[in-house]
Amino acid sequence: MPAQEAFKRYVEVGRVVLVNKGEGEGKLATIVEIVDHNRAIIDGPSTGVPRQVLRYRYTTLTPFVVPGLPRGAGTPTVKKFFDQSDVVEKWAKSSWAKKREALKNKRESTDFDRFSIMLLKKQRRFLVQKAAAKQAKA
Repeated sequence: MPAQEAFKRYVEVGRVVLVNKGEGEGKLATIVEIVDHNRAIIDGPSTGVPRQVLRYRYTTLTPFVVPGLPRGAGTPTVKKFFDQSDVVEKWAKSSWAKKREALKNKRESTDFDRFSIMLLKKQRRFLVQKAAAKQAKA
């Protein structure tokens, strides 16, 4: 029986990362070159992240990889491969991105927005209870 892999996401050229700190925070970028065991050169020309050396601790590896990206590729090449692989669309469909967006919206909501949501939830709850009572009666 083969041993289970401990990791599924590896630091590799072409790996898409989410920048957690610094310029481009909250945006996607691609690892273009590995500098050493602590740093990599990342580039995100399609998402607005400038080419820079960034420590791994300031990024999160995503499950997406840009296939065929050569080591040390320039910005135009990275943009071409990144756009061909449709990473932004895949990211937008992922539950991770949806949760981040929902959390952002919740943080940005005003008191009146929260009040309106509460009223809508009360209306929904009333309709569900009404339908359940009707179903139980029948």
